[in-house]
Amino acid sequence: MKSKWSKSFFICQLLLLLTIILAGCQEADEGKGNQMSLIRATNPAPVPISDKQKDIIIAQKVKEEVMAFDEIYDVAVIKGKKDVLVAYKVRHLERFGMKDIEKNITKRLEKEFPDENFTVSSDYKIFLEAVQLQEDMQKPDFSDIKAEKRLKSIISLQKEMT
Repeated sequence: MKSKWSKSFFICQLLLLLTIILAGCQEADEGKGNQMSLIRATNPAPVPISDKQKDIIIAQKVKEEVMAFDEIYDVAVIKGKKDVLVAYKVRHLERFGMKDIEKNITKRLEKEFPDENFTVSSDYKIFLEAVQLQEDMQKPDFSDIKAEKRLKSIISLQKEMT
Protein backbone atom coordinates (compact mmCIF):
# COMPACT_ATOMS: atom_id res chain seq x y z
CA MET A 1 0.00 0.00 0.00
CA LYS A 2 2.78 2.39 0.93
CA SER A 3 4.58 1.89 -2.35
CA LYS A 4 1.42 2.62 -4.36
CA TRP A 5 0.97 6.00 -2.63
CA SER A 6 4.61 6.94 -2.93
CA LYS A 7 4.58 6.05 -6.62
CA SER A 8 1.48 8.23 -7.22
CA PHE A 9 2.98 11.07 -5.19
CA PHE A 10 6.21 10.89 -7.22
CA ILE A 11 4.30 10.96 -10.52
CA CYS A 12 2.25 13.99 -9.35
CA GLN A 13 5.41 15.85 -8.36
CA LEU A 14 7.01 15.04 -11.70
CA LEU A 15 3.96 16.29 -13.62
CA LEU A 16 3.84 19.48 -11.54
CA LEU A 17 7.54 20.14 -12.16
CA LEU A 18 7.12 19.52 -15.89
CA THR A 19 4.13 21.91 -16.03
CA ILE A 20 6.08 24.66 -14.23
CA ILE A 21 9.04 24.30 -16.58
CA LEU A 22 6.86 24.43 -19.70
CA ALA A 23 4.94 27.46 -18.41
CA GLY A 24 8.22 29.26 -17.75
CA CYS A 25 9.45 28.58 -21.28
CA GLN A 26 6.20 29.90 -22.75
CA GLU A 27 6.59 33.28 -21.01
CA ALA A 28 10.19 33.61 -22.17
CA ASP A 29 9.12 33.21 -25.80
CA GLU A 30 6.39 35.87 -25.49
CA GLY A 31 8.78 38.35 -23.86
CA LYS A 32 11.32 37.77 -26.59
CA GLY A 33 8.80 38.88 -29.23
CA ASN A 34 8.14 42.14 -27.40
CA GLN A 35 11.83 42.84 -26.98
CA MET A 36 12.46 42.23 -30.67
CA SER A 37 9.88 44.80 -31.85
CA LEU A 38 12.45 47.61 -31.84
CA ILE A 39 15.01 45.48 -33.64
CA ARG A 40 12.91 43.98 -36.44
CA ALA A 41 12.82 45.76 -39.76
CA THR A 42 9.36 46.64 -41.06
CA ASN A 43 10.78 47.87 -44.38
CA PRO A 44 7.91 50.18 -45.39
CA ALA A 45 7.78 51.25 -49.02
CA PRO A 46 8.55 54.92 -49.72
CA VAL A 47 5.32 56.84 -50.24
CA PRO A 48 4.68 60.13 -52.02
CA ILE A 49 1.52 61.99 -51.08
CA SER A 50 0.84 62.83 -54.73
CA ASP A 51 0.77 60.18 -57.43
CA LYS A 52 3.24 62.03 -59.66
CA GLN A 53 5.88 59.76 -61.16
CA LYS A 54 8.63 62.25 -60.26
CA ASP A 55 7.67 62.13 -56.55
CA ILE A 56 7.57 58.34 -56.57
CA ILE A 57 11.07 58.18 -58.06
CA ILE A 58 12.45 60.73 -55.60
CA ALA A 59 10.97 58.87 -52.61
CA GLN A 60 12.48 55.59 -53.82
CA LYS A 61 15.91 57.14 -54.43
CA VAL A 62 15.87 58.80 -50.99
CA LYS A 63 15.21 55.42 -49.38
CA GLU A 64 18.05 53.83 -51.35
CA GLU A 65 20.45 56.62 -50.33
CA VAL A 66 19.63 56.21 -46.64
CA MET A 67 19.75 52.41 -46.75
CA ALA A 68 23.27 52.69 -48.20
CA PHE A 69 24.45 53.61 -44.69
CA ASP A 70 25.63 50.49 -42.84
CA GLU A 71 24.37 51.86 -39.52
CA ILE A 72 20.75 51.97 -40.75
CA TYR A 73 18.51 48.91 -40.96
CA ASP A 74 15.03 50.35 -41.57
CA VAL A 75 13.75 53.53 -43.26
CA ALA A 76 10.35 55.15 -43.74
CA VAL A 77 10.17 57.90 -46.40
CA ILE A 78 7.18 60.14 -47.05
CA LYS A 79 7.38 62.74 -49.82
CA GLY A 80 5.00 65.65 -49.46
CA LYS A 81 4.48 68.67 -51.72
CA LYS A 82 7.35 70.64 -50.21
CA ASP A 83 8.83 68.39 -47.52
CA VAL A 84 10.35 64.92 -47.34
CA LEU A 85 10.20 63.05 -44.03
CA VAL A 86 12.91 60.45 -43.50
CA ALA A 87 12.57 58.37 -40.34
CA TYR A 88 15.04 55.56 -39.75
CA LYS A 89 16.21 52.99 -37.22
CA VAL A 90 19.86 52.72 -36.24
CA ARG A 91 21.58 49.43 -35.44
CA HIS A 92 21.95 48.98 -31.70
CA LEU A 93 25.74 49.18 -31.45
CA GLU A 94 25.80 52.29 -33.65
CA ARG A 95 23.47 54.31 -31.39
CA PHE A 96 26.38 56.13 -29.72
CA GLY A 97 27.05 58.10 -32.90
CA MET A 98 23.46 59.01 -33.73
CA LYS A 99 24.10 62.75 -34.09
CA ASP A 100 26.89 62.10 -36.58
CA ILE A 101 24.75 59.60 -38.47
CA GLU A 102 21.87 62.09 -38.72
CA LYS A 103 24.25 64.84 -39.84
CA ASN A 104 25.80 62.58 -42.51
CA ILE A 105 22.40 61.46 -43.81
CA THR A 106 21.13 65.03 -44.00
CA LYS A 107 24.30 66.19 -45.76
CA ARG A 108 24.14 63.38 -48.33
CA LEU A 109 20.43 63.89 -49.04
CA GLU A 110 20.81 67.66 -49.45
CA LYS A 111 23.73 67.08 -51.81
CA GLU A 112 21.86 64.51 -53.93
CA PHE A 113 18.48 66.30 -53.88
CA PRO A 114 19.16 70.05 -53.52
CA ASP A 115 15.58 71.07 -54.41
CA GLU A 116 14.00 69.08 -51.55
CA ASN A 117 13.43 70.11 -47.94
CA PHE A 118 14.36 67.17 -45.65
CA THR A 119 13.33 66.36 -42.11
CA VAL A 120 15.50 63.51 -40.86
CA SER A 121 14.79 61.65 -37.62
CA SER A 122 16.02 58.58 -35.78
CA ASP A 123 13.28 58.91 -33.14
CA TYR A 124 11.21 55.73 -32.89
CA LYS A 125 7.97 57.63 -32.27
CA ILE A 126 8.45 59.61 -35.49
CA PHE A 127 9.17 56.34 -37.31
CA LEU A 128 5.94 54.82 -35.98
CA GLU A 129 3.95 57.94 -36.93
CA ALA A 130 5.40 57.79 -40.46
CA VAL A 131 4.50 54.11 -40.84
CA GLN A 132 0.99 54.82 -39.51
CA LEU A 133 0.58 57.64 -42.03
CA GLN A 134 1.71 55.32 -44.82
CA GLU A 135 -0.89 52.76 -43.76
CA ASP A 136 -3.61 55.42 -43.56
CA MET A 137 -2.72 56.66 -47.05
CA GLN A 138 -3.59 53.20 -48.41
CA LYS A 139 -7.22 53.69 -47.34
CA PRO A 140 -9.43 55.02 -50.16
CA ASP A 141 -11.18 57.62 -47.96
CA PHE A 142 -7.89 59.21 -46.80
CA SER A 143 -7.35 62.32 -48.95
CA ASP A 144 -4.08 63.92 -50.06
CA ILE A 145 -5.03 67.03 -48.07
CA LYS A 146 -5.35 64.99 -44.86
CA ALA A 147 -2.06 63.25 -45.61
CA GLU A 148 -0.23 66.54 -46.20
CA LYS A 149 -1.67 68.00 -42.99
CA ARG A 150 -0.64 64.92 -40.99
CA LEU A 151 2.85 65.01 -42.55
CA LYS A 152 3.24 68.62 -41.45
CA SER A 153 2.13 67.72 -37.91
CA ILE A 154 4.71 64.89 -37.76
CA ILE A 155 7.42 67.27 -38.99
CA SER A 156 6.43 69.90 -36.42
CA LEU A 157 6.49 67.19 -33.73
CA GLN A 158 10.03 66.31 -34.80
CA LYS A 159 11.10 69.96 -34.70
CA GLU A 160 9.63 70.34 -31.19
CA MET A 161 11.70 67.41 -29.98
CA THR A 162 14.99 68.93 -31.14
